Amino acid sequence: MTKNKQRIQRMTLAAFFAGIEVLMAFTPIGYIPMAGLSITTMHLPVILAGIIGGPAFGGGLGFVFGLTSLIRATMEPGVTSFVFSPFITVGGVSGNFASLLICFVPRILLGVLSGYFYRLFLRLMHKSVPAAAFTAVINTVLHTIGVLGGIYLFFGPQYASALGTGMQGLVVLLLGVVSTNMVLEAILAGAVIPVLVKALAPSAVRMGLMEKTA
Repeated sequence: MTKNKQRIQRMTLAAFFAGIEVLMAFTPIGYIPMAGLSITTMHLPVILAGIIGGPAFGGGLGFVFGLTSLIRATMEPGVTSFVFSPFITVGGVSGNFASLLICFVPRILLGVLSGYFYRLFLRLMHKSVPAAAFTAVINTVLHTIGVLGGIYLFFGPQYASALGTGMQGLVVLLLGVVSTNMVLEAILAGAVIPVLVKALAPSAVRMGLMEKTA
């Protein structure tokens, strides 16, 4: 396969992944109600993109994830949307540059680190399925910690006030998210991503995106 053809296929695949991410962001597919919780699936295409296409490919889709979060927070603001958008003011609290950091940095790193971790685990395990599972779980956890840590660091008092609680109450709420949403999202990623990697790997190998693995 010529390099030009590989480049075209890579661009097509990038457009496909971006389209899926946007579709999920603005439909119920991206956020699943479950026993009073909202479990997101938005991290799945980003992790998959990092595994299939590498760190830069995953980082690009992570940027799309962040961009959709920014648009949603700006166009459909809730009481805490200021943590994801510098363009709105909610309850007298305005977003700022830190909102962009929270919105983009953890999502871009999600894709970048998925690419690096998968290749690291693949060298250690020599099997694509367990490597993909470990990559998916670890990066889901890191992404959640990055977002929640950014919220606490940059907007702790304002976020707590918007939720009608104090800083101690905010810590309890954030720990609740870690023990519920994050765990469920990590389990979902660990179960789904290896299946998708196994299904897409042959095509990715033909396109020159991945090396053939067991």
